[in-house]
Amino acid sequence: MACAQDVAFDVNTVGWAPLGRRTALSLHDEVPARLPAATAVGHGHEPSGRYALAACRDDEEDGLRQAIVPGALKPRVTYRVAGWISVAAPPEEEDGDGGRKASHAVRVRISLDDGRRVVDGGAVCAEAGRWTEIRGAFRLRESPGSAAVYVQGPPAGVGVKVMDLRIIATDRKARISHLREKTEKVRKRDVVLRFGGASAASSSSSLPAASVRVVQMDNAFPLGSCINGGVIQDPTFVDFFTNNFDWAVFENELKWYWTEAQRGQLNYADADRLLAFCDRAGKPVRGHCIFWAVDGDVQQWIKDISGDRGQLMAAVEGRLQGLLSRYTGRFPHYDVNNEMLHGRFYRDRLGDDVAALMFREAARLDPGAALFVNDYNVECGNDPNATPERYAELIRELQRGGAPVGGVGIQGHVTNPAGEVICDALDRLAAATGLPIWITELDVSEADEALRADDLEVVLREAYAHPAVQGVVLWGFMQGRMWRQDAFLVNSDGTVNDAGRRLIDLRREWTSDARGHVDGDGQFRFRGFHGTYVVQVTTPAGKSLKTFTVDKGDAPLVLDMDL
Repeated sequence: MACAQDVAFDVNTVGWAPLGRRTALSLHDEVPARLPAATAVGHGHEPSGRYALAACRDDEEDGLRQAIVPGALKPRVTYRVAGWISVAAPPEEEDGDGGRKASHAVRVRISLDDGRRVVDGGAVCAEAGRWTEIRGAFRLRESPGSAAVYVQGPPAGVGVKVMDLRIIATDRKARISHLREKTEKVRKRDVVLRFGGASAASSSSSLPAASVRVVQMDNAFPLGSCINGGVIQDPTFVDFFTNNFDWAVFENELKWYWTEAQRGQLNYADADRLLAFCDRAGKPVRGHCIFWAVDGDVQQWIKDISGDRGQLMAAVEGRLQGLLSRYTGRFPHYDVNNEMLHGRFYRDRLGDDVAALMFREAARLDPGAALFVNDYNVECGNDPNATPERYAELIRELQRGGAPVGGVGIQGHVTNPAGEVICDALDRLAAATGLPIWITELDVSEADEALRADDLEVVLREAYAHPAVQGVVLWGFMQGRMWRQDAFLVNSDGTVNDAGRRLIDLRREWTSDARGHVDGDGQFRFRGFHGTYVVQVTTPAGKSLKTFTVDKGDAPLVLDMDL
């Protein structure tokens, strides 16, 4: 919880002013039974129960406004927005029992310098009769002359309710300290290596003065990067990739618009070259993606036949058969129908059941692959279309249709991330789905390289410390060879910048190296990160090597080292 001096804005009901010509404000006490539960995301206290209602709204821009004390917002500081939001639905949105019928997007915005600049502070899908916690984040590049909080968004006639809205400066040092403690529990295990047989006597006699060196070779938590046909021709890129990443994903070369840009003209040569490169480098590859749900990312010939249900379904079946039969067993993961929270191209034309069919057929054709949903903004708290709750409901709908969903992909195209907001999204997804989570397309856009390094560290530490997250894949790392600007870790001349060094430092921090001697019981104890290891034992008679694996577990791992 933030200390009092870290709170830049903290309001219950006093001080709100109406936004809109006819907007009417009133203050109310919530029925105790309807009060939300306090959480750790910005609220360490119980909800007050006092809320402001903006009614008689004529427009989506109408709502509530309150000034922020001058000087309270500092540049280069990441702020979290926390509070509870609800709506008062008009009579036509109530069902016969007075229950909830519709949800509405409500946004918190920070207006700067009398409206000349506006930054997003978070968004939720709010329902009548239910409080939803808003969790957003923002950062300013320079000090504003004035600042105010705006709460707005639903259509005309829908009232907006606000309870206990706060803006809180993140405490980076405290958060990292917390994550290190969490990582110690989630990613490490006590290990006992027993040498020289079962009895202590035989151990002592067979290994006199034995020294031990334990070195971790691989971490069980993979980090990866996207690649394409151009970057693998760049020796500088290849060198950083092979030395610092464990997995790969193709940026475009497996997408349908790439492998079949024109109907019937298949091109798998580019994907084959990238797959051969990864085979030589020993890097597993995520399959991205079989389909893409967003209209703008569907090739023209598919759109041309989309009015004919039979032709479109035949094309979908042909894509599944052609891709998965060709690459059976080659891709451990597939993103099946990319970005379904933001697009419905195939479902709108073939029915909602087609999404589950895509999963079922993919599983039949390549039963060894884990099949993922994959989407963006889920971790940011700023997209009412991509809340963790909506993502979890999408997964449940797929599962009801028989889809064997094997993992949850969170893309991670982020700006000024707040660790507590990311962690909360991961918590809610993990609790609702029980599925492994991967961050699949991470890039952190920030012009200031020092802040970019800090932001990258925020996301990587939150992911590594969370028990549901099983890996992170970056969406590139080199200047001039990435989709988003100001997200690179390696400059175009090959020098590694602050963000790149932070990645290297974190990998080093998350790698175990232990030294010592066999004790009187013939044992060597250490605590190490999950992964593969090699142990070297040195005695007057010489050196012996053996490999072993430290996997997850609460109890100490006891291994007999028969050298």
